[in-house]
Amino acid sequence: LMLQHVAAEPEGLKMNSIAIAGNISRGIEIRQVGSDSVGSFSVADNQGKDKPAIFWNCQIWGKRATSLAQYLVKGQSVTVVGSVSEREWVDKEGNKRKQF
Repeated sequence: LMLQHVAAEPEGLKMNSIAIAGNISRGIEIRQVGSDSVGSFSVADNQGKDKPAIFWNCQIWGKRATSLAQYLVKGQSVTVVGSVSEREWVDKEGNKRKQF
């Protein structure tokens, strides 16, 4: 299964794009944001035998979220192509946190 969203700009493809291949580690949860559906799920990118997995939080918007939900189940192999965004906050203990 391949989810693909690469935004084209007048001069070509966006520079902020990434491809992640791994297994779904948290199945999709769909919620409504205004009039849009958004599906959130996680992908475990297994780096190899001696390296820990990297867990990527992913989102898919609109009709793609609802139509692909049946395939985005825990354990399913997947390749996700999209862009990376960053979020920063301060947790309850006052520690600065960052999420990609």
